[in-house]
Amino acid sequence: RSRTVGELLAPTSPFDKKCGRENWTVAFAPDGSYFAWSQGHRIVKLVPWSQCLNNFLLHGTKNVANATSTRLPRQNSDSSQKNKPCEHIIDCGDIVWSLAFGSSVPEKQSRCVNIEWHRFKFGQDQLLLATGLNNGRIKIWDVYTGKLLLNLMDHTEVVRDLTFAPDGSLILVSASRDKTLRVWDLKDDGNMMKVLRGHQNWVYGCAFSPDSSILCSVGASKAVFLWDMDKYSMIRKLEGHHNDVVACEFSPDGALLATASYDTRVYVWDPHIGVILMEFGHLFPPPTPIFAGGANDRWVRSVSFSHDGLHIASLADDKMVRFWRIDEEYPVQVAPLNNGLCCTFSTDGSVLAAGTQDGSVYFWATPRQVSSLQHLCRMAIRRVMPTSQVKNLPIPSKVVEFLCYQI
Repeated sequence: RSRTVGELLAPTSPFDKKCGRENWTVAFAPDGSYFAWSQGHRIVKLVPWSQCLNNFLLHGTKNVANATSTRLPRQNSDSSQKNKPCEHIIDCGDIVWSLAFGSSVPEKQSRCVNIEWHRFKFGQDQLLLATGLNNGRIKIWDVYTGKLLLNLMDHTEVVRDLTFAPDGSLILVSASRDKTLRVWDLKDDGNMMKVLRGHQNWVYGCAFSPDSSILCSVGASKAVFLWDMDKYSMIRKLEGHHNDVVACEFSPDGALLATASYDTRVYVWDPHIGVILMEFGHLFPPPTPIFAGGANDRWVRSVSFSHDGLHIASLADDKMVRFWRIDEEYPVQVAPLNNGLCCTFSTDGSVLAAGTQDGSVYFWATPRQVSSLQHLCRMAIRRVMPTSQVKNLPIPSKVVEFLCYQI
């Protein structure tokens, strides 16, 4: 069983309605400085992550290694007040369904044409939080001050997921129940650049590949789509799930894609060739095709890829969080969790955070294993080469096998 690190419980009052309290989303800042979660009832809480870990340690309720908190990087060594992490409680004005952190890299030019004048100048130390709301709006906040910067309006339904391009370009993609994905350029004052159409039903989630070139989107009716983010065109549709697909995430080297579905399965794909490499089942025996929707108490709600590229976490309706290795059929660790909705690994991969229906967050220490030489070699080469290029390398076939993720 996984070791519990700590918990953040949402405040409750006797007259609170149970609906509206759900914690649909949790997120860590790319530099590990902040943690954010939706507490329910319009409220998003932002806390400095190292301070949060220290609190778990000091109050003695949970045991956290000192090394973990000291290793986390700070946004800036500058000691000015702006960069000192402090807690913020943000009222978003409507139920919050999605969160995403974005940080800017000034060397990365905006794709917009109008370079003469911008309302906002995003500098090196900028850290933004995007919140997707029930009414279809997306609000962009300054993490350091807690102030509202932009209000993006175009979706007509719930914004179910948000993701920033990892390259620091401040390109934001939103997935909505209005069956579309929209691409926004925050360096161009939040201008909407493109609408990606293709889903026939609700879009549940989206995720960028680590090099920002590919976007995966998942939704109702078994949909898993891959998009080319340079041309804004669909690359391929991945076929294999038997029910709504609700979550997706790429591995740190971009060579694998994990998707979670209500069909009780997590699939690990090679997105470059569209092949399923691994299946993690949450119902035994697995449902036959005629009952492929699976049992309601086994629906998988969320999936997250660890930063070591070796472990995957999944969260299902059977009151369990599972940690899997990409090369093993059964979970390596499990943890109990009632009414879980979402999960994500911390920036350094040492902790998994999971949100629940009552607006709380629970944290566990993740499995720590020394990666094999094969895994380290694969990760190194797959960061820069897709599957087809690796297979065409002028090297012995045994070495090619060594460097490929095999079925």
